[in-house]
Amino acid sequence: MRVNKKVGLESGKNQKKLDFGSFSMKIDHMLDRILSKRLQASPKSVLLLGPRQVGKSTLMRSLHPMRIINLMDESLYLSYMKDPARLHREIAAITKPSLIAIDEIQRVPALLNSIQVLLDEGCKHRFLLTGSSARKLKRGHANLLPGRILIEHLAPLAYWELGERFDLEKALRIGTLPGVYLEAGETGEALLESYGQIYLREEIQYEALTQNLGAYARFLDMAAEASGRWINYSKLASDSEIPKETLRRFYALLEDTLVVHRVQAFRPKVSKRRVSQRERFVFFDPGVRNALLGIHRGHLSPMEKGNLFEQWIFLQLMAFNDINKKGWRISSFRTDTGAEVDWILDTGSRLLAIECKSGKNVAEHDLNGLRVFDRFAHRQAEKYVIYTGRSVQKFSKSETAIPYGDFLTSVLPSLK
Repeated sequence: MRVNKKVGLESGKNQKKLDFGSFSMKIDHMLDRILSKRLQASPKSVLLLGPRQVGKSTLMRSLHPMRIINLMDESLYLSYMKDPARLHREIAAITKPSLIAIDEIQRVPALLNSIQVLLDEGCKHRFLLTGSSARKLKRGHANLLPGRILIEHLAPLAYWELGERFDLEKALRIGTLPGVYLEAGETGEALLESYGQIYLREEIQYEALTQNLGAYARFLDMAAEASGRWINYSKLASDSEIPKETLRRFYALLEDTLVVHRVQAFRPKVSKRRVSQRERFVFFDPGVRNALLGIHRGHLSPMEKGNLFEQWIFLQLMAFNDINKKGWRISSFRTDTGAEVDWILDTGSRLLAIECKSGKNVAEHDLNGLRVFDRFAHRQAEKYVIYTGRSVQKFSKSETAIPYGDFLTSVLPSLK
C-alpha cells in the first residue's frame, strides 16, 4: 500500500517524547481541531470526553490555561486522592479570573464535587476538564455538574480536520489518532501496538473483574474481529466459551471507556417482525482495531478494506454529529432474510439510508438493500451509495451514488 509521505510533519519541527512503558507520549503535531474555536469562545466550563490519545491534552494546552493539573502524574494523583479539598483551597488563592485545566479527571472523580462547590459560590474561574472513562466517573459517583458545565466529545482526527493531508488507505490501515497518523512509518505503527498492548489489554482490564482477565483477553481480540458486524451473543458465547452476560458486560466496559460505539438497530414505527434488532459495535479508530489483530502494518485485503470503509464512514457521521451537536440518530438496518443497509441517519426532518462501497464503481444491484429499506421506513428516505469513485451518479430521484468526499463536504453540512 502506498503511504503518502507528505502526511508526516518534518521531524526537526516537532518535539517528541515517547514512553512505551506507561504509554505516555508528547508529540507536538498541532492541527486546527474543529472543536477548538467553540471551546475558545464559550464562557462555560467544559468536560471534554474522548478515548486516550485523541488529542485532548494537546487541545487543552492550545487554550493556554493559567494552570494545568495533570492527574496522570502519579504524585499529583496520589496527593489529590488523599485530599480532594486541596483543589478548593488552591483555586480560592487565585484572585484573577482564569482558565483552570484538569487532565484525566476520572482518576479523582471527587474533584468534581469541589468544582461544583466553587461554581455554586460564584467562582469566576472557568474549568476545562478532560476524561477518558465515563465508567470511572459513574463508578466514583461523580457529580457531572448538570447546568454548570458543558460536555463535549473529541474523536480521532476527522476528515475535515486533516484536509489535504487525508489519505483514505492510510486512515483505514492505521487510523487517525494524531500521534499515529502524523508520525512517519515505524514510530506511528509502534505507537499503535503500544496502545493495543498496554492501554487496552492492561489498563482497561483493571476495570473488569480480576477473575475474568483471561476471558477479557480473548474477548478483546474477538471484539476487534467483530467490529462493525451484527452481534449474535449466543454464537459469540459458544465460540469463545464466555457466558453471554459476561460478553455484554465486557462490551459495556469498552463502551464506557469510549473504545467502541454501540449502534442500535433501526426500529420501524410500525412493528415489523422481519427487521433484526441485533446491535453492532464499532471501534472508535480503525487503526486501534487493526493493531489488536496485527494487520496494521501490511496491505488490507479487499474484504477488510470494504469492512473498514463502512466503519470509517460511520465514525465520520458520529464526529460530525458530536462536533456540531446535531442530536441526530444513527442506526443500522437488517432484515431476517439478510437485506441490509449500513447506516440510517435520522436528522428529525430528513431520513438518509446509506450504503458504503469501497470500490470505484457502482452498479444497480448495489442499491438492493436500500430499496428493501423503503418498505420499512416510516417516511420517504433519501438513498445514497457512498463510494471511492469520482463522479456523482443519479439512479432515480431519491437514489444517488456519491464520492465519499462530496458526501462529507456537501451533503452532510446541508442537513437540518
